[in-house]
Amino acid sequence: MDAGELRAAARKSNRVLADLGSEIQWVHSYVVADSLYCLNVSPDEELIREHARLTGLPANEVCEIAKVIDPETGQ
Repeated sequence: MDAGELRAAARKSNRVLADLGSEIQWVHSYVVADSLYCLNVSPDEELIREHARLTGLPANEVCEIAKVIDPETGQ
């Protein structure tokens, strides 16, 4: 996706999120080759899948984040 396509996708995502309400939040996404990896906060998987369906972007797999580690974890 070029910069214009990414901008359009983000705008559409923001509109859909506004319609879905405050239970789902888009934190950010990673663009890797031909894939997007999105970090969302949601009470359940179904709301994430509904967001993907309404934006027209695939959600091939939804994974729950069990724990987060970072450099501070090693201190």
